[in-house]
Amino acid sequence: MKLSAPIFQLKRRAKLMARDTKLPLHDALDQIAREEGFARWSALSSHMAAGSLSRTILSRLDDGDLLLLASRRGHGKTTLGIQLLLDAVRAGRQAVFFTLELTEAQARKQIQSLDEGTPRVSDTIDVVTSDGICADYVVHHLAGMKRGTLAVIDYLQLLDQQRSKPALAEQLTVLKAFADRTGVVLGFISQIDRAFDHEDRRLPDIRDIRLPNLVDLGIFSKACFLHDGEAQLQNVA
Repeated sequence: MKLSAPIFQLKRRAKLMARDTKLPLHDALDQIAREEGFARWSALSSHMAAGSLSRTILSRLDDGDLLLLASRRGHGKTTLGIQLLLDAVRAGRQAVFFTLELTEAQARKQIQSLDEGTPRVSDTIDVVTSDGICADYVVHHLAGMKRGTLAVIDYLQLLDQQRSKPALAEQLTVLKAFADRTGVVLGFISQIDRAFDHEDRRLPDIRDIRLPNLVDLGIFSKACFLHDGEAQLQNVA
């Protein structure tokens, strides 16, 4: 989705609106974001940051990495995950999007909205929306794909939501072994616990990952945390 003006001009427009209408600046920013087709300013800024951030992340991923992409709802984690897939395809890599959150139509629409390059590559991303997505399903689907293939799973906390599926810790052990063996890179979109307080810390970190069940997060090799258009990539293991 292209903006009607560069982001610095939109910020200036919001500041003028806040001054002229006596609105708080954050309300003016959100109003400008809605005019651009976003729910709020944080979503707009996350969308704009995702492009350059995803290329940076992709350049730092090693074969077999397990990557966390984590934020609160609406702060850009899914956008970043999809942008990573688009950049992976442009770099000549296979890309798969497993989602337990979106329908295929919703996923395709979001992927296409971010595909602003030429030629368009969004249709080459493999989108999987089966309710059966779990570690064994992912391993079976990715079997035989090349080293460096990137798969993004949407999202971590849904993998063991059904009682018929193994515990999340068991699934991650299976997926880690698969990634180590094949060189496939696995990214996991993840929720942040509601207890995260932006007033105390600018960005969430590994301590803020929402975990209904006990999981050793040291199994991940890298993590990227996002909030209000800012992001930080860090090594975990």
